[in-house]
Amino acid sequence: MEDEVLLKNRIAEHRERLGLTQQELAEAVGVRRETIVNLERGRYNPSLKLALRICAALGAETAEVFWLE
Repeated sequence: MEDEVLLKNRIAEHRERLGLTQQELAEAVGVRRETIVNLERGRYNPSLKLALRICAALGAETAEVFWLE
């Protein structure tokens, strides 16, 4: 049995710092608002491509937004 590695994120923190709504971030990265909601709540992990697009939209380095726990 493999240990589960959780991908944690600070999407909400960075999004709020910029004054962006979940909808605005979703539109900026080309996904539905529900996707942002689920990512912020840790319900699933984004693809690498989506993670990089989110970081670019937030103006943050990947390690500032995502980390393994």
